[in-house]
Amino acid sequence: MTSPSGTQTRTGLVRRDSQIEFRALARRDAERALIHELDKLKEEAPENEKPTLSKNFEGFQDLFKRFLQETGPSVEWANIQPLPKDAIQSYSKLDEYDPDMARELLDKLVVVKLNGGLGTSMGCTGPKSIIPVRNELTFLDLTVQQIEHLNKTYGSDVPLVLMNSFNTDEDTKKILRKYNACQVNIHTFNQSRYPRINKESLLPIAKDWSTNGDNLESWYPPGHGDVYQALYNSGLLENFINQGKEYMFMSNIDNLGATVDLKILSTLLGEGNREFVMEVTDKTRADVKGGTLIHYENKLRLLEMAQVPKEHVDEFKSVTKFKFFNTNNLWIKLDAIKRVVEEKSLDMEIIVNNKTTEGGLNVIQLETAVGAAMKNFNASLGINVPRSRFLPVKKSSDLLLCMSNLYTMKAGSLTMSPMRQFPSTPLVKLGTHFDRVSHVISYCVCPICIP
Repeated sequence: MTSPSGTQTRTGLVRRDSQIEFRALARRDAERALIHELDKLKEEAPENEKPTLSKNFEGFQDLFKRFLQETGPSVEWANIQPLPKDAIQSYSKLDEYDPDMARELLDKLVVVKLNGGLGTSMGCTGPKSIIPVRNELTFLDLTVQQIEHLNKTYGSDVPLVLMNSFNTDEDTKKILRKYNACQVNIHTFNQSRYPRINKESLLPIAKDWSTNGDNLESWYPPGHGDVYQALYNSGLLENFINQGKEYMFMSNIDNLGATVDLKILSTLLGEGNREFVMEVTDKTRADVKGGTLIHYENKLRLLEMAQVPKEHVDEFKSVTKFKFFNTNNLWIKLDAIKRVVEEKSLDMEIIVNNKTTEGGLNVIQLETAVGAAMKNFNASLGINVPRSRFLPVKKSSDLLLCMSNLYTMKAGSLTMSPMRQFPSTPLVKLGTHFDRVSHVISYCVCPICIP
């Protein structure tokens, strides 16, 4: 079946050129309308705010354009290839590091913590990193203690870098003053600020450029995949490279198991060619929704549940076919980050996050995940680490475990008590009454929760 005004398809149906042209015109119109609205928001901003807004809007326009152009799944399920034997290395088989070389190793490292989240899911206001975890010490306190211990022990200069969001930046900077006497150089930079868009019109809902009052919910931080561009824009990336730093170790600030590991660092510096390393750990039935590593188009890449077709979700959740999941502990070469940003070769899958404002308006947030960039780097690798390196605190029930005598604490690091008969973490479920951190702390007076 053929037609002068269309193209033949396998089913014999004709896709008319006019339909393709209509979609293309609609995309161009939506993109032009968005740019027009962004320009208006930028023009109303004070002069000192315009350079930052311009960088943010440039990144958002690129993301929005890709969103309009996407027509199908980012992964064809049938094309997923078995993982090569050397794609994931066992942590236990890595060579031990030379203690005499510890300072030299650490002086090549930068530690980056993702600090853009609020504590709302645990009933708190302000940055999640300032929630007390143990002995009244917060996530941020523990992180600073860990790095200070390294610097004091080995005479090194490992800096701590916090990626804040516009939600956490002001409060975090106030708190950082108390660490002035610590032997840690602390830096901050902000991830981008993107406008939420109306789900129907695809136009920004922001009334002006500010984040004041009701206009605050018109903006959002676009996920931790923004770290590459934001770190580059801050100037810190160039500074660290000039200082001779080679790798950054990045993790969520609420993952209490994500400490600097000299064994992994020694391996990376010894090999020299690894640009991106993801720590994975054995999947359990509690982790079936976590992202996993796959081999696709001859590249190692991260597969998130959002990319999986509905008919294959159960297969994705299998602990036998997909044995590992991403801890979001990443080791990335700094000069490689600079290269992919300057070449504009970063290609991360877009996460469409549907939200509803307090006024009942349906909006869209376009986000990216940091691990999705794995396919853009050379010689990527997964390292199967012990479960102890994945200790996230997402809910009050997780916090309860960290407060208990199940863990011991030294120099800001939590380790499972040797008196524990089983190496696994017990599963704790609390009623909704204990969703708030304050309720857990005030009601729990049992001996197990007294460190």
